[in-house]
Amino acid sequence: MSHIVVIGAGQAGSSLVARLRKDGFEGDITLIGAEPVPPYQRPPLSKAYLLGEMEVERLYLRPESFYADQNITLRLGERVTAIDPAARTVALGDEVISYDQLALTTGSDPRRLPAAIGGDLAGVHVVRDLADVDAMAPGVAQGARALIVGGGYIGLEAAAVCAKRGVKVTLVEMADRILQRVAAPETSDYFRALHASHGVDIREGVGLDRLTGAGGKVTGAVLGDGTGLDVDFVVVGVGITPSTRLAEMAGLEIENGIRTDAQGRTSDPAIWAAGDCASFPYRGRRIRLESVPNAIDQAELVAQNMLGAGKDYVAQPWFWSDQYDVKLQIAGLNAGYDRVVTRRGEGQTISFWYYRGDELLAVDAMNDPRAYMVGKRLIEAGKTADPVLVADPDADLKPLLKA
Repeated sequence: MSHIVVIGAGQAGSSLVARLRKDGFEGDITLIGAEPVPPYQRPPLSKAYLLGEMEVERLYLRPESFYADQNITLRLGERVTAIDPAARTVALGDEVISYDQLALTTGSDPRRLPAAIGGDLAGVHVVRDLADVDAMAPGVAQGARALIVGGGYIGLEAAAVCAKRGVKVTLVEMADRILQRVAAPETSDYFRALHASHGVDIREGVGLDRLTGAGGKVTGAVLGDGTGLDVDFVVVGVGITPSTRLAEMAGLEIENGIRTDAQGRTSDPAIWAAGDCASFPYRGRRIRLESVPNAIDQAELVAQNMLGAGKDYVAQPWFWSDQYDVKLQIAGLNAGYDRVVTRRGEGQTISFWYYRGDELLAVDAMNDPRAYMVGKRLIEAGKTADPVLVADPDADLKPLLKA
């Protein structure tokens, strides 16, 4: 009987094995995860879970009983040490498991600060998995002093949670502005003002020189401009990298992640990849998407293709971020934009529309689900929107969908 092995028990891995069973695969399935808990949601970790508003069991994507009921072998708390594509085996230490098809849903790894500048001190945290947040949580308390390194969405979300818990927060961003890599200046300005209104001290164009400590624990920081800070803990949010170690060891092609074709197949025809770790063709270029929707959609399509569907993956990029009482929803990819059109609503409701010439590329919508929904549907349909109409707060956007 055919055996499918999936390495990586996150959102993509869980979605892939569930889809295999849903589509009628009756062979053996083994899902291997390095963490000792069943697959779970990651976005709430740094928000509701860290705030104490969500129990750990509510993080689980599916009850652990689901896997037994579906006859899926769940290997938790175990790390694959090697893949042998020629023999079609994976090694877990001394144990060897044979596969007919293999899927890599290994996700991504957070970038960490070098030990040379104090990155190995106790109290220096990344936000990636359950253990990271469990280690951080006790220190996130009223009156504590936190340094957030990195002004991307990870850093800003961490800053928001810390501020809501009464922590005195300083955030440093080496670039000229927060969100510089992923958003227009208009979005940066919006979130800078939002965080300032909650007491967060944002310092842009300033990097971290080094952390200082006592007894092996972080106690302070020296910034690139020579400023010294007293800190009780540090959160590092300087991005993630695709987890490709096993793929590289197996000799698979790597290109900003594990290189796949449009159907999710790697350079080895028996090995597939999906989620944060996979790069794939998209509109004449190659991209990698770090998002829950992509992890689910791509993994489900790979599951179908492992069963012979032969479908190309057509990505529909969308993302979100929750900070304080603001929900940011992003549709599309803004790479290559040459102008931004602002649409204002009431209160904190606002959206920024990215164009390249007359082409609508992306929309950032803050507390504006209607603008997000219309923008997303237009982008997915390959349509644009009249910038004059978009900029008019009294204009109804819905007719754009019928144009």
